[in-house]
Amino acid sequence: MSGLIGKKIGMTSLYDDNGKNIPCTVLEVGPCVVTQVRTLAVDGYEAVQLGFDDKAEKQVTKAEVGHFKKAKVAPKKKLVEFQNFEQELNLGDTVTVDHFAEGDFVDVSGTSKGKGFQGVVKRHGFGGVGQATHGQHNRLRAPGSIGAASYPARVFKGMRMAGQTGNSKVKVINLRVVKVVPEKNLLVVKGCVPGHKNAYVIVRK
Repeated sequence: MSGLIGKKIGMTSLYDDNGKNIPCTVLEVGPCVVTQVRTLAVDGYEAVQLGFDDKAEKQVTKAEVGHFKKAKVAPKKKLVEFQNFEQELNLGDTVTVDHFAEGDFVDVSGTSKGKGFQGVVKRHGFGGVGQATHGQHNRLRAPGSIGAASYPARVFKGMRMAGQTGNSKVKVINLRVVKVVPEKNLLVVKGCVPGHKNAYVIVRK
């Protein structure tokens, strides 16, 4: 799917034609530069590598310097490959937020906020033990039984328990594009998007 690389700016709300308040996320999408073109003859598949957000030269390795020099573009922080672009793109071409239009539906993927080590109530939505009296000890937020003692005498893989929460790749699908602001490279989509402010996101048609 074709798309662009962007950055999450934050959330806001807009009113539609019926006066309904819509929660929206503002994304800074593009401009993205073509840094590599994959071809069927050389690479075995067709794709376009896009770069977003300039990078300081002192942070660039020699291999990356050669890579960006070949495309005649400034070093970029984020590189992502996309497929099935409608127009033919060449090295050094720029793709802007005009790639999207109001009313389009997009999939947005990013890295969710890290929550650290959390218990089962926050991590999996457990309700805890029902009663807080009648002999109940200090185990209100405990997960309860995690398996049988005699057979199989082990805990099954995938058992929902406490552990690291968040900081994982998340994709939200079918978000409607509410507004496009080309002069500021902004894309406003309905609903929420994973990640903290200024986190990189990938927006695909």
